Amino acid sequence: MLRLRFRIVGCPRRAVALTDTPDPNCPNCQGVGDVAHDYGHPETGEYEGTDYEFCPCWTAWALPLLPLPRRPRWLRRRRTARDPWASDGYSSEPPF
Repeated sequence: MLRLRFRIVGCPRRAVALTDTPDPNCPNCQGVGDVAHDYGHPETGEYEGTDYEFCPCWTAWALPLLPLPRRPRWLRRRRTARDPWASDGYSSEPPF
């Protein structure tokens, strides 16, 4: 059974897409959509990473419906060295 929703996808251009969602009552993935498998080094048994596999209750597809418009060039924010917000989003200037 398909459980459709709208989602914004960004490849190759931002667009509104129609996608499927995982089954929230699935006993395998608990509604996440993928199952995690931890694995370790074959000799030492130390943790090396996690592999994810898609659960059968979900198909990962997206059907782009409507491309979103790009910002006009005059609305894009340019970062310059004089811009106090350019480094980390905070200003070193006192508030008064």
